[in-house]
Amino acid sequence: MKRRRGAGGRGESLSWHVSFTVTGESNTMTVVISRVQPDDETAFLDAVARSRDLLDEWVDPPPNAERFAQHIVRYSTDHHVSYLARNGEGQMVGCININNIVRGAFQSAFLGYYAFSPYNGQGLMKQAMALVITQAFHHHRLHRLEANIQPANVASVALVKSLGFRLEGHSPRYLNIAGQWRDHDRYAITAEEWS
Repeated sequence: MKRRRGAGGRGESLSWHVSFTVTGESNTMTVVISRVQPDDETAFLDAVARSRDLLDEWVDPPPNAERFAQHIVRYSTDHHVSYLARNGEGQMVGCININNIVRGAFQSAFLGYYAFSPYNGQGLMKQAMALVITQAFHHHRLHRLEANIQPANVASVALVKSLGFRLEGHSPRYLNIAGQWRDHDRYAITAEEWS
C-alpha cells in the first residue's frame, strides 16, 4: 500500500494503490478516501440517486440537499467522521461513517457504510473499509469498532467477516430503517485484532 502525504486530517486525502484479481486478470486499482466536504454534494446526491435499488432496503443516506447539509453538520463534530471512497478515476464508490465516538475508557465507535452502484461487488469497498479502519485505530486512536448489520444483508456480512470482524450477538428491532424496526447482528473488531 502506498500512502499520499498527510495524516488524513480534515480535508486531506489518503490514497493507497491496491492490487486484486478481477475475472482472472490482475488489475491495479486505486482507492482514495477523504473526509466528506460540502463541495461533494452534487456527486454524492447523484451516487445516492443511481443507487436507490441497492440501498433502499438497508440504509437511508441523504437523498437531497437539505439532508446532505445535515450530514455535513453531523460529521463536522468530534464524535462523527464521514469518509467518501473514490476509485482512481475519481468516481464515488461508497461512503463509510464512524459514528458515535465514545472516548474515555471505551475508545469505541460504530461503523456504517454503503457502496454506490455500479461499483458494488468489485472489492473497492473492502479496500476503502480497510483504509478507514486503519484511520480509526491509528489517526482517531479508537480501540474498538462495531458494525450492526441486518442478517439478510449477505454482502455486508461477508464484507466485515473478510476484514476480520467477529459476530458478537443479535439485537432485535435495533434500528428504524424506512419506517420499520429492523433486527441487526453485531460485529466488532479491536485494534489488537486489526494489527
